[in-house]
Amino acid sequence: MAALLSQSVPINEALSGIFGSISLTAWICLLIPQLITNYKTKSADGLSMGFLLIWLFGDIANLSGALVTGIAPTATTLAAYFCFSDLVLISQCLYYNTINARRAARQRAQSTQTNASEDEPLLRRRSSAGIPGSQRRPSVRNDESGLGDSLTRIVTGEDETPDSHRWLHNTLSLAAVYLLGTAGWFVSYKVGAWDGPDEPDSPAAATSIAGIVGMSLGYLSALCYLCARIPQIIKNYREKSCEGLALLFFLLSLTGNMTYGLSVFSYSQDPEYIVKAIPWLLGSLGTMVEDAIIFYQFRIYDPSRQAKHADAA
Repeated sequence: MAALLSQSVPINEALSGIFGSISLTAWICLLIPQLITNYKTKSADGLSMGFLLIWLFGDIANLSGALVTGIAPTATTLAAYFCFSDLVLISQCLYYNTINARRAARQRAQSTQTNASEDEPLLRRRSSAGIPGSQRRPSVRNDESGLGDSLTRIVTGEDETPDSHRWLHNTLSLAAVYLLGTAGWFVSYKVGAWDGPDEPDSPAAATSIAGIVGMSLGYLSALCYLCARIPQIIKNYREKSCEGLALLFFLLSLTGNMTYGLSVFSYSQDPEYIVKAIPWLLGSLGTMVEDAIIFYQFRIYDPSRQAKHADAA
C-alpha cells in the first residue's frame, strides 16, 4: 500500500494527510461523549464552566485568526464548527445547572417549612430558650431520607453503577475514529482531493498586517487552550472526584492533539515550516500534558479504587 501511494504521493504527505484526517475525525466527535453523559445524568456538575469558557475563547481566537489570514475554507469551517459545538455544550451545562439549582432551592424551602411545622409545638412550649438538639434533627432526617432514596434507587434499578467495560468501549471508540479517519483520507485521495501543488500548507508568513494579526491570534488561541484545563484540574482536585466527566471526551482530545502534531511533523521537518506552526503546535501538544494529569485524576479518584483504600484502612 505504501508503495502504491509513493508512486503519486510522497510518503510524508500521505502520513501527514492520514494523521490530519484522524485528528479531524476526533475533533468532530469530541463533544459527543460529554453531551451524552450530561444528558444521561441530567447534570453538568462535573464540568468546570471556567474550562468551557476559556476553551470557547480559544476557539473564537482560532476562528478569528483563520478569517484574518484567509486560510483554506475547510479550516475556517472547522474552526466555526468548534465554536458552535462549544456553545451547544455550554448551553446544555447552563440549562442543567439552572434546573438543578431551582430544584435544590425548592427542596430546601420545603424542608425548612416541614421542619418549622414539626418544631412549632415545642417552640410554643419553650419560647424563652433554644431547644437542645433541635439543630441536629434536620440533618438526621436528611440522612434517613438519603438512605431511603438510595434503597429506592437500588430496588427500582435506577442506581447508576460504573461501566465495568468502560475501557473496552473507549478503546473500540478510538479504534473507530482511527479507522474512519484513515478511510476518509483514502476516499479523498481517490477522488483527487490531493491533486494540487506540492507546496506545504504552512501558516502564512507574518510579513503583512494580516499575517501579524493572524499569528497573534494563533498565539492567543494556543494560550487559551493551555490554560483552559487548569480550572477543570483544580475542580477535580478540590472535589477529589471526576464524576460527571466523560473519559472518552478527554481521550478524543488527546487523540486529536497527538495526531495533529504528527501530521505537522510528518509533512515537513524544515525548521522554517516548524517555526511558523509553533502557535498551533503549542496549543495541541502542550495540552497533552494537562490531559495526562486529568487521566491520572480519573485513576486516583475512581470510586472503586477509593472504596478499596477505605476497606484496607
